[in-house]
Amino acid sequence: MITTRAFLAAAAATAATLALGLPIAAHAQQADAWPSRAVTFVVPYPPGGPTDLMARLIAVPLAQRLKVPVIVENKAGAGGNIGAGQVAKGKPDGYTLLLAASGNLAANQFLYARLGFDPLKDLMPVMQISRFPLVLEVAANSPIRNVQEYVAFAKNPAHRATFGSASNGTPQHLGAELFKAQAKVDISHVPYKGAGPALVDLMGGQITSMFDILGSSLPHIKSGKLRPLAVTTQARSPLLPDVPSISESGYPGFDYYAWHGISVAAGTPQPIVARLNTELNAIFADPAFKARWQDIGSEVVAGTPEQFDRVITSEAKRMEALIKGLNIQLD
Repeated sequence: MITTRAFLAAAAATAATLALGLPIAAHAQQADAWPSRAVTFVVPYPPGGPTDLMARLIAVPLAQRLKVPVIVENKAGAGGNIGAGQVAKGKPDGYTLLLAASGNLAANQFLYARLGFDPLKDLMPVMQISRFPLVLEVAANSPIRNVQEYVAFAKNPAHRATFGSASNGTPQHLGAELFKAQAKVDISHVPYKGAGPALVDLMGGQITSMFDILGSSLPHIKSGKLRPLAVTTQARSPLLPDVPSISESGYPGFDYYAWHGISVAAGTPQPIVARLNTELNAIFADPAFKARWQDIGSEVVAGTPEQFDRVITSEAKRMEALIKGLNIQLD
């Protein structure tokens, strides 16, 4: 099924082609020739983070399947808006891909007064690739051992409870704010420049807690440096089967996760989008790749552009309600 947004994007591309005096057949020939040179994979975050890791994992098999180089390019800044905006405003020819996070496509448009592009109009979905639980965690030597003790600790003003995040407006920040609202507890936010520095301070006892993406915290949990209290998805994570969900820890219905997907500039020829989707689905169906993907803490997610479009639309509505309800704005 073609969504309204996908239909409108395709119609706009066709209209632009006709306005330039180019026959639709020439447009199709352009798509048939793709790719004839290197493809750039834009990551709107710094090197070394989970989004960067995912792009580099995908780039190798994608290059093999497309038979052209796939170059990962980090364009960090403004909560991912710089890199996402570059792709949104770029040439719709399929040579520049965006590895987008949930913030780029769903949350940032409600956090920033001057985003510079419209993710729902200027970007076209190709495929969702991840769904990460967050994990509520404390340092291994913390006296807090479960969600109930965490809330009791936070409600004691003598403790001055804090939570760290990778930055303002990130999934770590918004997930914690959602929990604060449901638990009716006040915990001070300490934003960092990336999850790495926040985790260092968490393990060192400078902050009380963190709602981190499971993939980046899992090595520290396995090494015994962090104590997981709960995961934020309704179901437990297969990677932490003994750790309860927040929903089963006294807050039924709590469900929050980070996700990622691949997008291109709106107006990219539909045959190119379809080819990309086909190749990506083939990569994610490979057992060895699936195992590596699960090792970084993500569910294996694939599917059609239309399915990803529905995820973006529904998550944008959910983030709008959350962000406006909590009156969070970053500029």
